[in-house]
Amino acid sequence: MLKLVLIRHGESVWNKENRFTGWTDVGLTAGGVAEARQAGKALLENNFHFVVAYTSYLTRAIKTLWLILEEMDLLWIPVYKRWRLNEKHYGNLQGLNKKETAEKFGEEQVLIWRRSFDIPPPPLSGDDPRHPMHDPRYAGISPGLLPATESLKDTVERMLPLWKDEISEALKEHREVLVAAHGNSLRAVVQYLKQMSKEEILKFNIPTGIPYVFEFDDDMNLLRDYFVGDPETIKALQEKVANQGKK
Repeated sequence: MLKLVLIRHGESVWNKENRFTGWTDVGLTAGGVAEARQAGKALLENNFHFVVAYTSYLTRAIKTLWLILEEMDLLWIPVYKRWRLNEKHYGNLQGLNKKETAEKFGEEQVLIWRRSFDIPPPPLSGDDPRHPMHDPRYAGISPGLLPATESLKDTVERMLPLWKDEISEALKEHREVLVAAHGNSLRAVVQYLKQMSKEEILKFNIPTGIPYVFEFDDDMNLLRDYFVGDPETIKALQEKVANQGKK
């Protein structure tokens, strides 16, 4: 059996402040650190043992992965950082409070920007210092690939080559792979693996710091998927994510 474990980073500072984060690099809260450590303990208790892991270029995901691996005594394993695992780019919304934005533009418009499948938020201009082309961590990436904004559809299209060409191959080779990333980049993987419609994936929420396991047979046929933890707690956390853009 092959096991892929997806985990959304622990609570970040801007999660706590209910801000659009996207590609902005922010750290974890004390609660986010605790979530990551608890995730590591849960994976250890459930007998997971990874020999390779993936994460994004963003600190909140990288630190979450480090804390998980530290709890599992696996800090020595190879970790591959991939920009394609970055969060959906929220364009000019990045840094804005979601509740205040809903009060200004209306919940319906904010819901479209947050959860429309193919309508992106307003883009950053090329001379905006927040644009990733000005960030040295993306210096080796073709500027044409770097987004100024993204819809979920764009995020899916950005993410899938990494899944097909690299992560799925690592899973076949190593049998267990851990991926620490972000709500929307992980939803892109989930939509593909579960063959969800765009309507279904828009309603699907991934809480912070909860391991999400996919089990496959040796031919990469999906057998089952499940969160590791108490079902009622996880349901409440998913509802909390869904309500972030409301007044």
